[in-house]
Amino acid sequence: MTLAIFACDPAQSRGRRYAQAPAPTRSEFQRDRDRIVHSTAFRRLVYKTQVFLNHEGDLFRTRLTHSLEVAQLGRSIARSLHLNEDLVEAIALAHDLGHTPFGHAGQDALNDCMRAYGGFEHNLQSLRVVDALEERYPEFDGLNLTFETREGILKHCAPVNARTLNDQEPGGVAQRFLDRTQPSLEAQLCNLADEIAYNAHDIDDGVRSGLITMALLEDVALFDNYRRQTLAEFPNLQDKSQGRRLLYETIRRMLSAQVYDVIDATREALTTAAPQSADEARQMRPLLQFGEEMRQQSKALKKFLFHQLYRHTQVISMTEKAQQVVHALFAAYLEKPAEMGEGFFAKAQASCNLPDPKGALARVVADFIAGMTDRFASREHERLTGQRLLV
Repeated sequence: MTLAIFACDPAQSRGRRYAQAPAPTRSEFQRDRDRIVHSTAFRRLVYKTQVFLNHEGDLFRTRLTHSLEVAQLGRSIARSLHLNEDLVEAIALAHDLGHTPFGHAGQDALNDCMRAYGGFEHNLQSLRVVDALEERYPEFDGLNLTFETREGILKHCAPVNARTLNDQEPGGVAQRFLDRTQPSLEAQLCNLADEIAYNAHDIDDGVRSGLITMALLEDVALFDNYRRQTLAEFPNLQDKSQGRRLLYETIRRMLSAQVYDVIDATREALTTAAPQSADEARQMRPLLQFGEEMRQQSKALKKFLFHQLYRHTQVISMTEKAQQVVHALFAAYLEKPAEMGEGFFAKAQASCNLPDPKGALARVVADFIAGMTDRFASREHERLTGQRLLV
C-alpha cells in the first residue's frame, strides 16, 4: 500500500535509543510489533483485567483481547487513510503493557501507594516496560523500540513526569507534552481505536455479566439506532432466544458506523489542514476525529457505561477488594523486599545506593506489582497475609 505524505515512513524513523542494523526482511515498525508480541509483558495481558476480574468468567475481555481488538480496528482505519498500519498495530499492542492487575482499580491503588514517590501512571509505566523493564537482549534493557512507537505508547503524561523524561531524553517522546503539540497521526488513530473498542466490548461484557440489560441500552442512541436497524432487517431476532445474535449484530453495526465516521471526518480534516509531512501534522490540532454527531453519541455512551457498569455496586465491591490487595502487597514488599524474589530483590538492594533510596525502593516495588497478573497478585496476597479476598 502506498503511504500518504503525512504518514510515518519507517525509512524516515527518528530511530532507536540504541543503534541497530536494519532487519533484512522487515521494516522498523514491523520489527517493533514483533518485539512487543514476543515480550513477557504482552503475554501477561491475557490474565489482566479489563472491567471484570480474571476469575469472574472465561469469556470477558482481558487486556490482551482488548489490545488485539484495538489493533484490528486501528489497522482497518489506517488502511483507508493510507497511514502506516504496522506502526498503528505496534502502538495498539503495546499501549496497555504497563497496566496493573485489577484494571483501573489496581492503577488507582498503586498511584495512591506511590503518591509520596512520584505517583503511578499506566501510560508512563507502559513506556517504562518497553524502555527498561523487559530483559531480553544482552546489549540493553527494554525492547529498544523506535521513537514513533514509543511516542504512541505515551498517550498521556503529567507535566512533572514529562519534564523528568525530557531531562533524561532531551527532545524525546515527552517533548510534545511541554510544547503542546500532537503525536503522529498513527498514534492519534490508536487513541480513537482504543475508545471505539472498549465502548463496544464493555457493552458486550456488561450484558453478558447481567449488570446491564438490552432494555437499559435502549436509552443510548448510539446503540439503540443500530438495534432498531437490526430488528427492522431481522424481525426474528425479537425472540428472546435470539438475544445474543441481536446484541452481536447491533454492536457490529455500531462498530462499523464509528469506523466509517472516523474515516470520513478525518479525510475532511486532512483535506482542510493539508499537512505535507508527518512532522507537519504533529504541529496541527488533532486531525483523527469523529464527526460532531458521532462524538456526542460516543460521549453519551461512555457516560452510560460509567454510571451503569463501572460504578455498579458489584463492580465497586470487587474494586474495593482489589485495591486492598494492592495496598497490602505494596506495604509487604516495602517492608520485606526479599519477598519479591531474586531478580527484584537485587534491584531493591541496588536502590540503597541511589540518592533517594526509599523512593527508588518504592519504584522497584511498583514495577513488580504493576507487572503482576490478577491471579498472581491474588496468590501473593494470600501467601503474604493469609487472607483470601478475591475468590
